[in-house]
Amino acid sequence: MFRPNQTVLTEFVLQGFSEHPSLRLFLTGCFLSLYIMALMGNIVIIALVTSSTGLHSPMYFFLCNLASMDIICTSSVLPKVLVGLLSEENTISFKGCMAQLFFLLWSGSSEVLLLTVMAYDRYVAICAPLHYSSRMSQQLCGALAIGVWSLCAVNASVHTGLMTQLSFCGPKVITHFFCEIPPLLLLSCSSTYVNSIMTLVADAFYGGINFALTLLSYGCIIASILRMRSAEGKKKAFSTCSSHLIVVAMYYSSVFITYISPASSYSPERNKITSVLYSVLMPTLNPLIYTLRNKDVKLALSRILASFLH
Repeated sequence: MFRPNQTVLTEFVLQGFSEHPSLRLFLTGCFLSLYIMALMGNIVIIALVTSSTGLHSPMYFFLCNLASMDIICTSSVLPKVLVGLLSEENTISFKGCMAQLFFLLWSGSSEVLLLTVMAYDRYVAICAPLHYSSRMSQQLCGALAIGVWSLCAVNASVHTGLMTQLSFCGPKVITHFFCEIPPLLLLSCSSTYVNSIMTLVADAFYGGINFALTLLSYGCIIASILRMRSAEGKKKAFSTCSSHLIVVAMYYSSVFITYISPASSYSPERNKITSVLYSVLMPTLNPLIYTLRNKDVKLALSRILASFLH
């Protein structure tokens, strides 16, 4: 049974990058540029997929969902980061902190599941192409997307709800640029045992099981490609999953470094750097990776640009 909320603090102070005042102007420009690029890139992906009939396939449907989650992720982090860089003290209310935590957990866990689903989609497309249309039907794709969004919303609600049950008596400085589980647990003056257990369970599922499923999918994909006799066939098969493979490698690398470690070994500087990777850089790079390495997306983009110019 949960204990009643005994929170004493009504607001926190986000440390952000205040320990590097000389870099404030530079960081403001960088984060503002990245935010604009992330918003524009992901909005373009969503617009292309929804308006181009040639992109109405499961792979691009899931890419559209991924772009939506990227927008939620960056919009949860970067506006507050920019405010902190432009102000003397970057405070955030307790409710605002919990809201930020919820949307970050929701978008982050959803991206992990979506990457797993996209890996399965590529597995079916390459290893069982004759059954692709029947296995990856519109009904199944819709059910998978709804399942991802719903399951991850429940996950975020559980962790956020558990966090609201903790007592925060001071200090109130979060050694990060957004509200995240590890630094918040370090500030609690009550037992964090349940929170730590649930975090480990979530890490095992999202970071362990999903990573294993993704590796299994790509193991089968690579084995299937190697069995192909045609060099052109191998090249074409690999090109259909290379973009996703790059995104998976980059995303899991940053997430593992950030989350797969006990709260006692939390390092503020290390976590700030790795958090920038998955919360800022990845949402910015995803549209570029999928656009620059995908002929269908580039063709749809050129058609829209041509019609716009006319």
